Amino acid sequence: MITIDDSSSAPLRVILVDDNPARANAVAEGLARPGLEILSVIPTASGLLYQMAQQEPDVVVIALDSPDRDVLESLSIASTHNPRPVVMFSGSGDSGFIGEAIRAGVTAYQAEDINPERVQAVIDVAMAQFSAFNDLRLELDRTRQQLADRKLVEKAKGLICAIHGVDEEEAFSTLRKLAMDQNQTLGEVAGNVIAVLEKSRPERKPR
Repeated sequence: MITIDDSSSAPLRVILVDDNPARANAVAEGLARPGLEILSVIPTASGLLYQMAQQEPDVVVIALDSPDRDVLESLSIASTHNPRPVVMFSGSGDSGFIGEAIRAGVTAYQAEDINPERVQAVIDVAMAQFSAFNDLRLELDRTRQQLADRKLVEKAKGLICAIHGVDEEEAFSTLRKLAMDQNQTLGEVAGNVIAVLEKSRPERKPR
């Protein structure tokens, strides 16, 4: 779990979205400690995308009495282009809305009013969850890329065998040598070989 009270490390940069000024001040005061830096406090999520792009926070904390679909839309865009851990406190315990919030990019949803004394602990959990999810996503991306590369290699081998009359072992050796010589992955080389060989293949004449 990420520790945020170590003054020797870079502070955790936070954007706070809260439509209740008194509550926002209390939360900001509760987060005013070593290891945390409040970048800005904004009353609505309408300017959140701009603030995130400009200030590059480590985590976003949202406390809104009545969050709406516009908030979720902003979070969805941010999650796609600039993913960050997001903690949302809301009085809404509606399971449908909670599901939408999670899909939009909320890392930790608290169906209760924000408690200044507990915010730090919730942020810790959100950071750990975000890190774990990010690791899983990267692993999934790697697996998908490996499968895609394998398909390209098999197709490239087939073309080399068909056009040059060699066996699969020699075709694979050719691809591997090209990858080493060109400092590319097998998938990249296979894609290039496919593009070249498919262009050079004579077109079949219609019967």
